[in-house]
Amino acid sequence: MKAAAGRAAVDALVKSGMKLGLGTGSTAIHAVRRIGELLTSGRLTDIAAFATSMQTEIECERLGIPVYGLNSKVLSGSLDLAIDGADEVDPAGNLIKGGGAALLVEKIAAYASRAFAVVIDEGKLVAHMGTAFPVPVEVIPEARLTATLAIQALGGKAVLREAKRKVGPVITEHGNLILDILFAVPVDPRLMESELNRIPGIVENGFFTLRPPAVFVGHADGTVVQSP
Repeated sequence: MKAAAGRAAVDALVKSGMKLGLGTGSTAIHAVRRIGELLTSGRLTDIAAFATSMQTEIECERLGIPVYGLNSKVLSGSLDLAIDGADEVDPAGNLIKGGGAALLVEKIAAYASRAFAVVIDEGKLVAHMGTAFPVPVEVIPEARLTATLAIQALGGKAVLREAKRKVGPVITEHGNLILDILFAVPVDPRLMESELNRIPGIVENGFFTLRPPAVFVGHADGTVVQSP
């Protein structure tokens, strides 16, 4: 399902000459690999990519996809299209992202792009947000406790994300920590995106509501449905 969604999004939206933001995670990586495949075959040319994580940058290097910084003269701070995965998508196209701890740069890419596409499997579709998949926030280390208390005041329970195969917490590529939040009742994702970013020390949060994406959903029967 993940591979089908990633390939379908690239085939439908990516054109030669584009400046692309390439996302992070187990579904987005299939879109990256499809771009590499099309470049190798010559069916796609003149692509300039911005990678949202070291994982994605390494995969681009392996596949021969040219990667540039968003501040470079090649990209000049804007993208034609960003393609990424998501942890949850609601009926309005609001997202929760950040399961891979790359939410900060993923949001920079998504909000700097003229078009945004999300590739998911059908299990990521939800009716409401905030109570099932934790909403991540990236917070500077000095604000770990103060941000936790402020999140509690908003009705959320924040837990410091612990690393796997490493002792201690997850450290982001910008040297920050990740707090994962669950709410007792569903929340308004657009309002909560704004409220969380008002808390001093929070760098960014995992609600993506300001750029509704085209969503490519891979289903168990092998089909991919795009909306809108």
